[in-house]
Amino acid sequence: MNPVTPTRSAVLELREERRALQEGHAFLDEKCLLLAGQMLREVKRHRALVEQAAPLQAMAERALAAALLRHGLNGLQVYPAAPGEQRLRVGRRALLGVEMRDALLEGAPGEPPAAVAASPEAAACTAAFAAWAARLAELAAVSGNLARLHAEYRKTVRRVRALQDVLLPEVEQTLHEVEASLEELEQDEAGFLRRAARAVAG
Repeated sequence: MNPVTPTRSAVLELREERRALQEGHAFLDEKCLLLAGQMLREVKRHRALVEQAAPLQAMAERALAAALLRHGLNGLQVYPAAPGEQRLRVGRRALLGVEMRDALLEGAPGEPPAAVAASPEAAACTAAFAAWAARLAELAAVSGNLARLHAEYRKTVRRVRALQDVLLPEVEQTLHEVEASLEELEQDEAGFLRRAARAVAG
């Protein structure tokens, strides 16, 4: 820090700055705990969604294999697609300045146009991938939440460490030096006044 002139007002300002830094440190430390707690909850949600998505993925893979066996790759590529009546609804909320999102795939895939060579395998493939996509939408939102929470947590930890290891020690050191210098000046002034009083009395 820059040299500070040892005055009573400087001491008061430094004490106020120290108090503000201590309050900031306490707030950021609490923020780290809240962010860590939310990350744990999101990790739990993520694991649950992954467990739910795994059998849906396996089902979609089996349905795709069956449809490929029935139609072949070229036939499946030109198979009429569902009209896409599903809509992705994204909800937003905030936690300590971090944007949190919830995603939900609403609606059904819809009935595709009539195919030249319609088959139950292709219909099952459409339904299986629609069910898997609905779970993946939720999973994507939770993954994004985790990424944003982690980034904010790391940034907050850096601020806590800067306050704890740099700013607060600097203010404490400066305050100590200013108080020591002020005490010396007051002692010198008191000594001068005593000598002056004796000189006047003598």
